[in-house]
Amino acid sequence: MTAHPRTRKSLAAATAATAALALAAGCASKTEDSSDAGDKDKKVFTVGYSQANNAEPYRAQLNKQLEYFAKKYDNLKLLPIADAKQDNARQVSQVQNFIQQKVDVLIVSPNEPDPLTPAVEQACQSKIPVIILDRDVKTDCYSSFIGGDNYQIGKQAGEAAVKALPDGGSVGEIRGLLSTDPQKQRHKGFMDALKGHDDIKVVEQREGKWLQPEGTKIMQQWLARGTKIDLVYAHNDPMAIGAQSAAAGAGAKGKDIKFIGIDGLAIPDGGIRAVQQGKLIGTYLYPTGAEEAAKTASELAAGKKVEKKQTLDTVEITKDNAEDIYKQYDMSQKVD
Repeated sequence: MTAHPRTRKSLAAATAATAALALAAGCASKTEDSSDAGDKDKKVFTVGYSQANNAEPYRAQLNKQLEYFAKKYDNLKLLPIADAKQDNARQVSQVQNFIQQKVDVLIVSPNEPDPLTPAVEQACQSKIPVIILDRDVKTDCYSSFIGGDNYQIGKQAGEAAVKALPDGGSVGEIRGLLSTDPQKQRHKGFMDALKGHDDIKVVEQREGKWLQPEGTKIMQQWLARGTKIDLVYAHNDPMAIGAQSAAAGAGAKGKDIKFIGIDGLAIPDGGIRAVQQGKLIGTYLYPTGAEEAAKTASELAAGKKVEKKQTLDTVEITKDNAEDIYKQYDMSQKVD
């Protein structure tokens, strides 16, 4: 990151401010806004964000929302978002690059926890406040974790499956990336909800890596080998929509299968619209956390204390409330 020229006097003032901030909150150095040189008190803090995979609709929407909400804070400058493309080595490199740039706040949505943990600890040791967004890491050396309650979402999905199969039935589960905590919690919650309902069996389980084409392929394989499936529980909407598309293309073999997803994005090809169109019987809002992340970054940059863990609420989305939920969360006029 290229520094702007400063006078010796302003440099001394900035250095003093940096020292005070570091003592107060362990933050990295402040950067003076060169576009407002007349305002000596106005500071702009750089924010680096490493995203796990921009190709996932949920994460693409998260990026748009974070860019939108970051602009609400005069003290933040969000650097171009780094896309790890589901590549752990790439993401570690991105985080290390942000550390070398001495960003004032670092946001990370880990692709997988184990590989990213040392990089997050490195940022922490460099006195850079770190926000972990959506997926956890195996260290508590960060400033704040922001994410949904994946266990509760999985449990609600399981309860919905029980209601959808009053006479029992067979379930196929398309799981996310197996090493990630959201996948583990969504699976555990779902299975716990099925306890005591011995007439409902999970007969198929596959890793879909959060990707719609994987959902399509997995469903095609299940149907091709004649597995009887009454309901598919997918750990996100793209995989559920992909599976539903495969079932719809299979004619009679797939026409009675029900589908449940997670994410509930208010976008034209998202889960809420899929519920309205009858492709899914339900989905669950998994908030992006972008608004909370921008607010937390601003507070951290200013040396304020923040909550160590911020758990975001979910909403069950069915045909009864899908239209209202879409209107409530539609940000198309803001983020496009």
